[in-house]
Amino acid sequence: MALLLAPAHAQQADPTAPPPAYDTLADLLEDEQSRNRLIEELRGLSQQDPVAPLGLEGEVSAEAIAATAPSGQAAEQVSMPRRLAEATSNVAGDIGSQFNNLISVIGGLFSGQPTGEPGFDSAAFMNAAINLGMVIIATFLLFIGFRFLAKPAFTHISVWSREGAGLTPILRLVIAVAVAAVIDVLVVALAYVGGNLIATFAVGETGELSTRASLFLNAFLVIELFKAAVRMLFASRYEGLRLLPIAAEEASYWNTWIARLIGLVGYGLLAVVPLLNFYVSPALGESIGTLIMLGAFVYAVGKVLKNRLKLRQAIEGMAERSSLSATRMSLQLFARLWHWLAILYFLMVLVVTLIRPEDALPFVMVATLQTLLVVGAGALISALLTQTIGRHIRLSDDLRRKLPMLEPRLNSYVPNALRAIRAVILIAVLMLVLNAWGAFDAAAWYASEAGRGMIGKAVSVAVILVLAIGAWLALASLIEHKLNPDTGTGEPDARAKTLLTLFRNALAIALVTITLMIVLAEIGINIGPLIAGAGVLGLAIGFGAQKLVQDIITGVFIQIENAMNNGDVVTVGGITGTAERLSIRSVGIRDLNGTYHIVPFSSVDTVSNYMREFGYHVGEYGIAYRESIDEAIVVLREAFDELANDDAHKANILAPLEVAGVVALADSSVNIRVRIKTTPGTQWATGRAFNRLVKLHFDAKGIEIPFPHTTLYFGVGKEGEAPPANLRTMRQPFDINGRPGGQPSSGEQSRIGQDDPRSQPNPEFKGDFDDD
Repeated sequence: MALLLAPAHAQQADPTAPPPAYDTLADLLEDEQSRNRLIEELRGLSQQDPVAPLGLEGEVSAEAIAATAPSGQAAEQVSMPRRLAEATSNVAGDIGSQFNNLISVIGGLFSGQPTGEPGFDSAAFMNAAINLGMVIIATFLLFIGFRFLAKPAFTHISVWSREGAGLTPILRLVIAVAVAAVIDVLVVALAYVGGNLIATFAVGETGELSTRASLFLNAFLVIELFKAAVRMLFASRYEGLRLLPIAAEEASYWNTWIARLIGLVGYGLLAVVPLLNFYVSPALGESIGTLIMLGAFVYAVGKVLKNRLKLRQAIEGMAERSSLSATRMSLQLFARLWHWLAILYFLMVLVVTLIRPEDALPFVMVATLQTLLVVGAGALISALLTQTIGRHIRLSDDLRRKLPMLEPRLNSYVPNALRAIRAVILIAVLMLVLNAWGAFDAAAWYASEAGRGMIGKAVSVAVILVLAIGAWLALASLIEHKLNPDTGTGEPDARAKTLLTLFRNALAIALVTITLMIVLAEIGINIGPLIAGAGVLGLAIGFGAQKLVQDIITGVFIQIENAMNNGDVVTVGGITGTAERLSIRSVGIRDLNGTYHIVPFSSVDTVSNYMREFGYHVGEYGIAYRESIDEAIVVLREAFDELANDDAHKANILAPLEVAGVVALADSSVNIRVRIKTTPGTQWATGRAFNRLVKLHFDAKGIEIPFPHTTLYFGVGKEGEAPPANLRTMRQPFDINGRPGGQPSSGEQSRIGQDDPRSQPNPEFKGDFDDD
């Protein structure tokens, strides 16, 4: 601040300066314009409150407007539009007076007429201009030389930023830009020190630094530091030192015109205007300062409007390449509004300069620098977070084997947390930018009770959420570690799986409820009535939803008694199938047809579980009455022996075949019951395999498995005649295996038909056919 304010007040800050001469005051009073202006300023000062602090120059107070109102309007009744209108009128009047003063001063200089200022010494002015020109040339030559010497360092850093290894690209870029910025600042500082030495010992009076040289050197230091900050964003010659992701040509274009704008305003207001004030005329210096700001405003607005569509398309292209919806929407909105924001910024700078010319440039420079630093830091942190969000979190193979669900959870929680942090960063950047321009006092707000309370509550809520998420990750990972067959104590049983799964669900509900209550209490909401209301609501729900309560109570006891678990084949509520999902209220069953049933526990009277300890295949096999029962039992045992030796089924058989004997003398068969003890869940597959072997063995032994017979009756017509029946007889009998010889069985006789190749038609036969 001392460097920024010293050049603008070089004349006023010197405590040893002699007091103004009385002839100067006399000359000021002789000039009509200066005299009228002095009278207006004195009247304005007389109307101000001597106790109240003075505001911005040119700012119109409500009391001043109310004092001039013909209707006697009170100060608190003066509207904001009226104040803005008065302020705008004053600014326009100041601009007009500046032009009038400029014309009169320039006319007086060339015509030799008095201008109300001390006489203009052209010889002194030329001598000072020559000395100052020598300092300027020497300083810039030193700056160019030091930049040339630092060029290899910039090139090496740029190459490392683009092709280095070991760090992420964005982190390498940040480090490279920071190192290059330090080198750039050192170059500016060395040129500044060299210029001071030349101005002190080589130009003018040896050993004394002139005020004009000090003005230029201070302006050089400030302006070149600002240009160095711009070069951090638009490094046109070094790809690896450019923070903004744009092409080299675009970077060179924007860097050039922004540097010109900074140089025009900075050197004009920090060097040219003070020198004109000192050597020529304060009125001329003030007028030239106004012209510089107007020219800079027109130049900047013209460049913005010229590149409006071009930059909009570039920003929209960045938005399309973004993978995050929030970033995409922000860039699209900024693409449409960027030129209005830029014009508003330049207009604000112009107005501030016209309203408070004594400290406008230092204020604008400091506010702009703070804005650039805050926005740059926010954008940098946001870019780092964006790169972190876009990267998939990878755990070690051993940790993924032990905790298979931890990596998906982290990839779900961490990006959401980083997005919340980005939102906080955006709010902080907006607050700091407003604070830099005086629209918001961040320090006073934080010092207030409301500010401290809001920050404290936000931090407390963040800590609570982090602890809750950490507790959930730890406990859920522990449960999954117990459920994982590759870790812990091995494969858990079905009951342990069911209970751990239910406990995980209950834990999630409890954590969410407790965390929500603590967060509400932390932000100032009284949760006492909420808890009481929840109790009353729970009582009402208990009376109105008795079935729900019955579901939960029955479900608790079913789980305590280990009646069924996930994967069990059960019969519940008249539905048989596999239990796929168990909750505290219901069970989901998938039946044989693939239909998924949800059975509430309140409708469950009996649970039939087919998966407890062992199972049985119970089969009844019928043989013909003429077959030998003992022979059939022997054949059944042979079939079982073959099954027990089968590699696919022998591990499922737990005991020898149990033959219960004849259980029924049915109408057409003698039924023999057998039972096979198997591991739980394999009784159905074992039974199907045993049925196949029984059929093969019965066929091989010629044991008949009877089946119902049908009597065919062809009917009789009205005249008593029977319809003809086309019968075919066997030329040569076949045995049971289809080979020639032997007598056909009853089954073979029943299969003799029209299309059998072993028979031929007998068209001579016609009559009734009634055969059993």
